[in-house]
Amino acid sequence: MGAIAAGALVNRMLMALLGISGEITTTSGVIRSTMNNLMMQNPLIAPALLLLILILAAIMGAVTGAIFILPSARLSEDYLAITLLAISEVMFMVAYYNPNIIGGYYGVSVPDIFAWAPAEWRTVLFASLVIVTAAVIYILLDRILTSPYGRLLRAMREDEEVVKACGREVMWIRVRTVALGSAVAAIAGALYSLYTLNVIATSFGRVEWTFYPFLMILLGGAGNRKGILLGTLSFVLIKILLTTYKYEISDLLHLPFETVWLEYIIFGVMMLLILLYRPEGLLKEEPIMTEPMKRCVNEEH
Repeated sequence: MGAIAAGALVNRMLMALLGISGEITTTSGVIRSTMNNLMMQNPLIAPALLLLILILAAIMGAVTGAIFILPSARLSEDYLAITLLAISEVMFMVAYYNPNIIGGYYGVSVPDIFAWAPAEWRTVLFASLVIVTAAVIYILLDRILTSPYGRLLRAMREDEEVVKACGREVMWIRVRTVALGSAVAAIAGALYSLYTLNVIATSFGRVEWTFYPFLMILLGGAGNRKGILLGTLSFVLIKILLTTYKYEISDLLHLPFETVWLEYIIFGVMMLLILLYRPEGLLKEEPIMTEPMKRCVNEEH
């Protein structure tokens, strides 16, 4: 949804604002060139455009996440996950084969929000933007997960029947939680589209955008924010090392297959090993300590 917000919604808003007409696939290049020139003349346009894209992405992600989970929110966890994966696959196919959304298999271009800066600074600036955005989202989620709502989510994860017995409506908790998660995921998709300067459905495959994030969570520790950070850093480090040295590893081990499959095999084996021998991940989940609980602990000591 974040990529669709950046490539479809914002591009069409810019088309109307700049007075550009035509098909989205042919005009997106003109929009990018025009906006890049405007941002080079007035850099203040860049943060305004960035905020617009991120806000629209979060709203679209939250709304579509809430709508799509409504028909399946009463299913059990396994069936719910399968249904959500199927819905995401349908959205992928629709976005890929319908050129009126994000250009179909042609894709569309998006403006470069760092067009005002020298080209050699772009990587550093974008990395800084991603780190700042991740830090803000981490702080917001930390506040949410340590609130009564966060404790309710943990209780629902452990036993939904207990939550129902306490008078809570599990379906609406799921809807709100999926809306929140979809908003965060949409922001990530929008940032990736702004980084690549191009939006096409094939950029968001199941391996990179479903399997790998799931592996990061398993590696670091589910239900553990610090663990997920550690898992993400570990995964990225391993991936970079594999990408850089895969031919040297293949020559050293005399692998009987092409090196392009090495990464997928290693990450698949890693997931199996984690599930078998350390399902809690690198860091175990810590209990939520509220202020009254902290006072009780301090008084005991």
